[in-house]
Amino acid sequence: MISRHFIDVHNADGSQRRVHYRKAGSGPLLLMVHQSPRSSAEYAELMLRWAADFTCIAPDTAGFGDSAPLPHENPECEDYADALIAFLDALGLNRVAAYGFHSGAIILVTAARRHASRFSGIACGGYAVWTAAEKADFGACYTPPFRPLPYGEHLAWLWGRVLEQSWFFPWYRAEPGSRLAMAHADPQRVQPIIMECLSAGDNFSKGYAAVLRANRDIPAAGEPTPPVLIAAYDGDPLKAHLARLGTLPVNWSMRPLATPAELEDASRSFLLQHPAPFAELAADAADEGFATVSTSGFTGQIHWKGSGDLFLHAPGSALTSAPDGMLAIDLPGHGLSGIWSGGTDLAHWVDAVAAALEALDARPASVLGQGWSSTLASAVAARIGAAWVQTATPSGSLADWRAHGLPDLTPDSDGTHLLRAWRAVRAGVLFDPWFAPSAATALPFQPCDLAPETLATRHLALMRASAGRQLLDACLR
Repeated sequence: MISRHFIDVHNADGSQRRVHYRKAGSGPLLLMVHQSPRSSAEYAELMLRWAADFTCIAPDTAGFGDSAPLPHENPECEDYADALIAFLDALGLNRVAAYGFHSGAIILVTAARRHASRFSGIACGGYAVWTAAEKADFGACYTPPFRPLPYGEHLAWLWGRVLEQSWFFPWYRAEPGSRLAMAHADPQRVQPIIMECLSAGDNFSKGYAAVLRANRDIPAAGEPTPPVLIAAYDGDPLKAHLARLGTLPVNWSMRPLATPAELEDASRSFLLQHPAPFAELAADAADEGFATVSTSGFTGQIHWKGSGDLFLHAPGSALTSAPDGMLAIDLPGHGLSGIWSGGTDLAHWVDAVAAALEALDARPASVLGQGWSSTLASAVAARIGAAWVQTATPSGSLADWRAHGLPDLTPDSDGTHLLRAWRAVRAGVLFDPWFAPSAATALPFQPCDLAPETLATRHLALMRASAGRQLLDACLR
């Protein structure tokens, strides 16, 4: 099983940022650093395969996934490398083995150059050695700023950019000589990357830019360095960079491979030869985390934050909409909580919420539900013996809400589901119900309510709500 955690990490300027990480397995410590623009979710399947051999610890790099960004306007690769060491410090870990892929490998090698004693060994899936011309080209074109736009135009660009990075390298050079053999149009492969880009926002362009600017950071002869393996497989654009590595330190090795499976096997074998002993990890953040629960309708982790009276967000939303000063949870199949499997029986949703409160040893005096979750809040309040804070339910008939309440977010090959979600959250600011805009359904609003950054937060919550329809149906019964 993979567990999820938050911990507070000190920045170089004395401030703090919150880091999200995944953990699985037992045995020697293994730090896993993902590539840009991904998150630690990229390693979920690999962590489960390696859990028998290692205690796998996979953080979201600063500004990616659900980790707070660095306090730098234009961070460099060295800043991300030092942030990784600060994360180890926060966990109380002196030495780890490590695995990184592509930009994750670049950050790790930079960290090893600056903090050699902190690593027992590093396995790299590719390592880029850019020419001066490539750096200039990438610097001008590879990482344009990513800003949400009022009508969702940024989503059409993002879908095309992520899709075509499997067609061309670099993605923006649509030329015969830049075509890749791995080209596809599978929305199920594009969607996870899209979600991670939406989570990171403009931080992913900053992180990408930092590793693209990074210098070749291989230690010179005589410098302290842990053992390092650099490998790449056929079809990976960085396989050609193995020939650019030049003279390596005596305890470094380079290996061209044929397949991703060979890379995984070679990396695992190398890391087992250079283990770092297990050590207990420091405690999680006190005001945010994950409650592990098992009920008839849900088994998994529920994300929570805060304390006090309980807030339950609306179907298709997340705890990011909670007022300050309340205990809020991401309902299953929403936000950062686990996948829902309990159907549309309201009692199953009540069971999951009650189990989360029990796991947290929380006893809220009252329960408030947002939108249609007022129905769920009433049932939860009755279950735990708390007061129910009654709120207005949305306008419109139950039949119309059942038919139109949440848009179909099934990924399609053109990315139009992203735009459907954006239109829904924008209309939701202006009309109640959002799916029936008219003078009669118009809501009062301020222009700031339509700020693209505000809509982007609501859009991400809706896109993450894989169980939004099941929750809505349960609340409408």
